[in-house]
Amino acid sequence: MSASEVRLVRNTVLTISALVGLRLLAAAWTPLTFDEAYYWIWSKHLAGGYYDHPPGVAAVIRLGTLIAGDSEIGVRLVSILLALPMSWAIFRAASILFGDLRVATTATILLNVSLMVAVGTLIVTPDAPLLVASSFVLFFLAKVLETGRGAWWLAVGAAVGTALLSKYTALFFGPAILIWLVIVPKLRHWLVSPWLYLGGMVALALFSPVILWNADHHWVSFIKQIGRARIEDFRPAFIAELIPTQIVFATPLVWVLGAMGLYALLMRGPGLLAARALINSMFWTIALYFMWHSLHARVEANWFAPVYPVFAIAAGVAAHLTSWKERSRRIVDFCLRWASPVGLLMFAILIVQANTGALTGYHRDATVRSVGVGWRELAAAIEATRVRVGAACVLAPDYGTTGWLAFYLPKGSCVVQPSQRIRWVNMPEPDPALLAGKLLYVAEARPGGRPSLTDYFTSVERVAELKRMRGPLVIETYALDLLEGANGEVLDRSPPPELQ
Repeated sequence: MSASEVRLVRNTVLTISALVGLRLLAAAWTPLTFDEAYYWIWSKHLAGGYYDHPPGVAAVIRLGTLIAGDSEIGVRLVSILLALPMSWAIFRAASILFGDLRVATTATILLNVSLMVAVGTLIVTPDAPLLVASSFVLFFLAKVLETGRGAWWLAVGAAVGTALLSKYTALFFGPAILIWLVIVPKLRHWLVSPWLYLGGMVALALFSPVILWNADHHWVSFIKQIGRARIEDFRPAFIAELIPTQIVFATPLVWVLGAMGLYALLMRGPGLLAARALINSMFWTIALYFMWHSLHARVEANWFAPVYPVFAIAAGVAAHLTSWKERSRRIVDFCLRWASPVGLLMFAILIVQANTGALTGYHRDATVRSVGVGWRELAAAIEATRVRVGAACVLAPDYGTTGWLAFYLPKGSCVVQPSQRIRWVNMPEPDPALLAGKLLYVAEARPGGRPSLTDYFTSVERVAELKRMRGPLVIETYALDLLEGANGEVLDRSPPPELQ
């Protein structure tokens, strides 16, 4: 490497390290979202699968809490640190595919400043380990292309299997890889090579705990997730949400660069056919499916996570390898100059707003209900009420409230969601003696939004109403009811809707 190249790599390493450090600080400040609290409960009872997802996110949280304890930073620690191997993999993949250090460093930085990665690794969801595994799938495929050695297919299989342990979306890697092999003539020989199929067997072996768990639970997780693809009506309005949400999640300037790069690669732009085809097949196989899906149902913005590594490389190609006309060149140069500062500013605004609400004058915004601001104080008041009335266990109507209660109440507290028991099938059930005594039911105080508790208990007494606050804003008001004399079993063991 020349001195300038060494300096470029060093600056990239320092930038990524600084971004990871910033996320760690934000993680320590920001309360858990309800999904994170739910996954934290999973991490205490590791299993081959869960009702909603494979076990990858639970394993990530478990490792973090073993290092840093049951705290916000402990839950998020490993997820945030996974950005380091992810960045290395995307850097190496871009270097191999396009042979340009500038493309590799730009792709690595742009991927990290996107909100998909900045927030997606801070807020621990299955997308965090999926992002990392997706980057290694791309890197190992690049090694197959670079070396021509079949043994790299075993590494591809391991990366795909790890991705499948994170989220079922990784199933799309199979057809994407096959499309790549078919499109590129010099790669078609792999279709008859045993190495390709051995790699598939590695992926299947890694995914087998999820298959076995589903086999033991009536295939409920597969039915739940695959059932999303079922078309029940035609609602094209959802497709109008796709582009705006992806512009935000990529951050606007990164999105412009990525879109221009994808256009260039589709139009036989820079790079060898095999490199262009790999980027296109990995991106469009997933993106086109979700575009089709949005014709009948909402597509959440984070579902596009596995395409972001290739999208970042496309952005790097647009910035450094594509010949643009003067006007387009000015757009590219502007986006490249300001993409990182804008992404960093958007991340800082989001974290400050989620924690304080000050930037909108303490009014409601999209983060206010999902981030657990005010829950630590609310949980202390709930615990004081529980002790005062002598309740042995706290009940909640949904998994989000259950997760928050379990995390923020004193450790070891009895917290139960009586309904949707399939969500808790991996966890030991509470001592029946605890459910036989006084119970405290905690739910948001919504008119007509609560079950008729008197149908299930002989005595129902409202003992408190408590507010969850973010500054002067009342986020939610929770009603606390003391329940006694259950008319039957407290836990509702009805099968989930997927099995009815």
